[in-house]
Amino acid sequence: MNPNPTEKVVTRFAPSPTGFMHVGNVRTALFAWLFARNQGGTFILRIEDTDKKREVEGSIAHIIESLQWIGLDWDEGVDIGGPHAPYKQSERLASYKKYAQILIEKGCAYPDPYTEAEVEAFRAQAEAEKRAFLYREHRPETFDVWDGTRPLRFRVPEIKRYTWHDLVRGELSAGEEALDDFVLIKSDGYPTYNFAHIIDDLEMGVTHIMRGQEFISSMPIYLSLYEALGIDHPQFATMPPIMGADGNKKMGKRDGARDVLSYRNEGYLPEALFNFLAFIGWNPGDEREILTVAELIETFSLTHLHKAGAQFNEEKLLWFNHEHIKRLSDDAFFERLVAYMHTAGPIPAYLPKISGLLKEKSQTLAEAVRAITDGEFSFLEEKIETPTPELLLQGAKTDAATAKTHLEKVALMLERQPADTFASEHLKEIIFPYATVEGRSAVLWPLRVALTGKEKSPDPFTVAGLLGKDTTLARIASALAVL
Repeated sequence: MNPNPTEKVVTRFAPSPTGFMHVGNVRTALFAWLFARNQGGTFILRIEDTDKKREVEGSIAHIIESLQWIGLDWDEGVDIGGPHAPYKQSERLASYKKYAQILIEKGCAYPDPYTEAEVEAFRAQAEAEKRAFLYREHRPETFDVWDGTRPLRFRVPEIKRYTWHDLVRGELSAGEEALDDFVLIKSDGYPTYNFAHIIDDLEMGVTHIMRGQEFISSMPIYLSLYEALGIDHPQFATMPPIMGADGNKKMGKRDGARDVLSYRNEGYLPEALFNFLAFIGWNPGDEREILTVAELIETFSLTHLHKAGAQFNEEKLLWFNHEHIKRLSDDAFFERLVAYMHTAGPIPAYLPKISGLLKEKSQTLAEAVRAITDGEFSFLEEKIETPTPELLLQGAKTDAATAKTHLEKVALMLERQPADTFASEHLKEIIFPYATVEGRSAVLWPLRVALTGKEKSPDPFTVAGLLGKDTTLARIASALAVL
């Protein structure tokens, strides 16, 4: 819930353009988006591109495409602008210099007097003495005027223990060992993350920050900077980590966290991945699992976020995806499948006939496509090669004469059925009792092979329903002719 109900909620997602978006990134964005939408607030997409050495070309476009695919939108952002533009840190350097000057005037910032080699020597000395390296122990007594050619460091005003409230984890605290004189602006003119995000959040009116537990250790320096600037800090909510397959290690790019768009390529529905990610570290407080985006917005609450990490389970994701596929209307599934198949190959003319069947059996759109491209439904083409006697008898566990008798009796049953009631469920009610009495293998194997010409295919009732009465009887007749 919003601790201050009179304050409009503003959340943000602020990724760095240093590579692909993985599920951990997207889950953080998703929670921030859900909270903003639940509270009737504002969601901002900001790009933190101050680490130019690690920036990967095309990453910003990839971030936008990934978020849009899964179903997120934003009220202000790098691509659409807004009242707090620009939304790219590299275009906001004047703001950081303004607040840096405020800190200098307060005596809370100074130009770094040491070379990188000298700082490394200090660090090596601390390591040799088996103690933590603290830059503030080497802070000069007097400071030069900052001319922008040297890094600008924050001068921690007071070394003390900080306690703060986290909306997920409750009261947290950290001591003096976490406080040090960190760099505010580098010698290249770009701010560090530790400085820039605080200024951006201030100027953009961010009220709630959702981020990972790795930031907890840095909270004292953030709180010290808020105090030095004389500003109130936003509310903090620590997201539960997403654990890898073994459940013991946080999932990262090196531990199996994949590009989120790879799930699109593999035929996952965006709303299924959205639903699945929402349940990694959160639940609605009841037994429901399959929720629409609208239901997730209505239900979402920070009070139901977990503290402990939650495992990323690919099998569970497949289950979510299959459930969302089954909940699509037949027309909606057909449209999704056709759109997906445009990137996978030609669309067969018989696709409308099997679309409903594929919807029920396929866990992903890619699985549905494989069923088509692997020839599982090629029996629906106008002509098939008449199966050999050997194939007709291969799994029948009976002789040719008996198999022929069964096919003839099944053909008579089917001839009596009106064409307009020639559906798989009805055909099963007619044929299955006979097969149960006479031997299912002896009846159903030759029937299925007669209709498909294949060793592996859907059951004969489904096949007959798809083929229709005339084609079904014609293929049985062709099989009888070779027995």
